[in-house]
Amino acid sequence: MRALRVVGLHEDGKSIVCEDPASRTRFLLPADERLRAAARGDITRLGQIEIELESQMRPREIQARIRAGESVEQVASSAGVTVQRVERFAYPVLLERSRTAELAQRAHPIREDGPDVQTLGEVVAHSFGQRGHDYSQATWDSWRGDDGKWVVVLSWKAGRSDNRAHWAFAPGAHGGTVQALDENAEVLLNPNAYRAPRTVRALDPAKEPAVQPTLDSAPDEPVAKVIDAPLAEPDEDVEPPLPADEPEEVAEPAPRAKGKKNHPIVPSWEDVLLGVRSQRG
Repeated sequence: MRALRVVGLHEDGKSIVCEDPASRTRFLLPADERLRAAARGDITRLGQIEIELESQMRPREIQARIRAGESVEQVASSAGVTVQRVERFAYPVLLERSRTAELAQRAHPIREDGPDVQTLGEVVAHSFGQRGHDYSQATWDSWRGDDGKWVVVLSWKAGRSDNRAHWAFAPGAHGGTVQALDENAEVLLNPNAYRAPRTVRALDPAKEPAVQPTLDSAPDEPVAKVIDAPLAEPDEDVEPPLPADEPEEVAEPAPRAKGKKNHPIVPSWEDVLLGVRSQRG
């Protein structure tokens, strides 16, 4: 092992200048925490620094997570590194995702009878126009899953809700094909099935007070309501009511006696004249 000698501090103030005595070749040694710990002979601190460096994501792992759909901020937060470090390795992968999203918009949605003549971008733009959404404010993105297949996503805002639609994108001849992966994607691919919402006019209580139904109010054309109910058996003791067109005299009801066979007993002339009732069996 060749030994180096310390020449001094570099002009940037962050590195140590070392020199090979034999060849006069000079080297720069970062004056970081590891160098300071080694100069102090702090073996414990050196071990901790080594573990921290090993826990940081390697560039290939950073790119794999970005390609799978994570953002730069998400990767930096989970890895415990700065955003600048992740951006250096994420930039080419972000370009790949953006390029794939552009290609997917030129792909053809798969219908029941085969690929559509129109592209995904054309169908979605037409669907947005029918719904009154601003297609220029929508954003496209894509990522690649663990199975190696690409997923393209469209994000847009309607009112206060954030919406997303996902399609599976298969690159190929004539732009490739896309298949809907969720309900939003299905709806956007079938704009003709969309029905415009009905407009409800709000009433002004000062000008158009709401009419509350009352017991006295009745519809212009009353509709008879038929109620199915069992008919009661006729009671032989109850006299039938008088017809509606004949006046009914109001009189005190007199008690009637019943015969053995439920026939009324006819009083005799003696009972009528004397005002008594004979005891007849």
